[in-house]
Amino acid sequence: MQPATPLPLSLIVTAAALLLPLLAFGVIMLATRSRHRLSAAISIGAAGLSLIAAVYLLVQHWQMQAPLVFQTVWLVSGQMAIPIGILLDPLSLLMLTVVATISFLVQVYSLGYMAGDPGFGRYYGCMSLFAWAMLTLTVSSSLLQLYIFWELVGLASYLLIGFWFDKFSASEAGKKAFVMTRTGDVAFLLGLVLLWLQLGTLDIPVLTDPAAVAAALSPGMITLTALLIFGGIIGKSAQFPLLTWLPDAMEGPTPVSALLHSATMVAAGVYLFSRLFGYFSLSPTAMAVCLAIGTISMLLASSMAMVARDIKQVWAFSTISQLGFMLMGLGSGSLFAGVFHLTTHAGFKALLFLCAGVLIHRFHTNDMFEIGRLGGRRLKATVVCMIVGAAALSGLPPFSGFFSKEMILGQLLASGHPTAFLAALLGAFLTTYYAFRLIFILLFPLETDDAGHADGHGAHHGAWGERAMIAVLVCLAGVTVVLGFFEMSLHDFLARGLALDEAAPAHFTWLPMVAGTLAVAAVLQAWFEFGRKKARQIGWVERIPILADLFGQRWYLDRLYRYLLDTLVYRGVSRLFTANDRRVIDGALDGLGRSTIGLGRVVDWVHGGMIQYRLMIMVAAVILLILFIGWGG
Repeated sequence: MQPATPLPLSLIVTAAALLLPLLAFGVIMLATRSRHRLSAAISIGAAGLSLIAAVYLLVQHWQMQAPLVFQTVWLVSGQMAIPIGILLDPLSLLMLTVVATISFLVQVYSLGYMAGDPGFGRYYGCMSLFAWAMLTLTVSSSLLQLYIFWELVGLASYLLIGFWFDKFSASEAGKKAFVMTRTGDVAFLLGLVLLWLQLGTLDIPVLTDPAAVAAALSPGMITLTALLIFGGIIGKSAQFPLLTWLPDAMEGPTPVSALLHSATMVAAGVYLFSRLFGYFSLSPTAMAVCLAIGTISMLLASSMAMVARDIKQVWAFSTISQLGFMLMGLGSGSLFAGVFHLTTHAGFKALLFLCAGVLIHRFHTNDMFEIGRLGGRRLKATVVCMIVGAAALSGLPPFSGFFSKEMILGQLLASGHPTAFLAALLGAFLTTYYAFRLIFILLFPLETDDAGHADGHGAHHGAWGERAMIAVLVCLAGVTVVLGFFEMSLHDFLARGLALDEAAPAHFTWLPMVAGTLAVAAVLQAWFEFGRKKARQIGWVERIPILADLFGQRWYLDRLYRYLLDTLVYRGVSRLFTANDRRVIDGALDGLGRSTIGLGRVVDWVHGGMIQYRLMIMVAAVILLILFIGWGG
């Protein structure tokens, strides 16, 4: 008997990183949910160990030359075998580390933010569920496995967005997010079915092999399946036209917003495009659609953020916009440009949301004007960290967003997309404007209320919770400052392990100057309207009622959805089904019932036991028989 082959260490470490959050979820929900501190310790401990495992794998395989695939058969039906496994390559390792880092930091931050909440244990259970689903999604070796955990991420996000389910708006926001993302997922599933039928496999290494795919599928089938899969990306990453669910998802706890909007749920769509970049690249039409959708989403979301008052919604709109930027980089033909911006965005967007959480936690309002009036600027550490995040979001040097945005702009120019390049410059200008509009509203309120600086409910939960929140902000601010300088190291890492054909990132010496000038101009405009001493804090868009209403109503997209629902679903499909139910199904059943009743009455009459009717029939029959015989005779 031969000894069993030992499992590779990388597989053991990866399995531990994935299964620990699942184990934490099970223990919390089944045993410790009512014991808040123990539940938090279990969840944070699992997230911390997953982070250590992810960092170990990243360091261990930094010089990897080829992907590692571990697969086993999951289900067998006839001649069909469905595998399940783990794919370790530079892209999955980078995303695994980013997700594990953000998940751990958000859970630590939540010690202060969620302290005293009656659902504290349930919150950490849902956090662990979300972490397990998202971590497993990043290392899935097949599209079917990825799709399963894609849906589990959606389920966990629904539970977290609607965490305060007794609040009607939170419940509605959770349902809206669930339904709108499912709309895109239907297209995704159709694409998977077509791929399975045409190609016979959903293994990611096969799908990203251009030679194998081109030999097995026609160009039209490649385009069709790519666009269907892209439908799932549109829903999950809140891109046009399925983008309005994301701002409403702010009804959940602020740490949930940071988790969803930085490196996890909404970024899963961009990660999927990056994961299948080789497949999408085979279809110029799909790449062009990706570029167009990303551009439209970026501009629409930027315009909406310019008039928003809710501090979390401003950052939510900026998330949609930055995801559009990532898709523009990917759609223009650069895998690294999109992935690098995804990585930098994870840090500074989590920072911005968690800074907003500190302010909301202290002053009990999401209104940035009210926060400024109550003395938000006195929380110096939070405000400084928020300025760092806003500078990175705006693409100001030397923060991480400067490097990744400049790379996308350079790629758009180098790949021959001048219109998209100009749109990206406009989007960068608007992003800087609305980011510093928020900063100046907090720093220079029209009026102040010193009484509003009194400690909010956060102070009642102990200084340790506040210190945990601030420590997380400082960590993310540090990452935001230094991450951009690792641009070439990350590029070489991805190029080496993924065998990228694309050249080194395109750089134009004049581009940083142009982008920087636009950013400074946007900052100055925001300062002139919201920061200077005599500023009325009314933006130029708000002075134009038509534009203010258009942007404030989200380009009337929600009204369009409502009209389509009322017209097509409720008055069309629903009415048709109702008529079919009443006339066809109910009519047939009612007719069958009436026929049965009538037949029963006839039988009842015949067998009613009334002798006179029987004698009458017998006499009539005898008379007819005699007449027949006599007539015949």
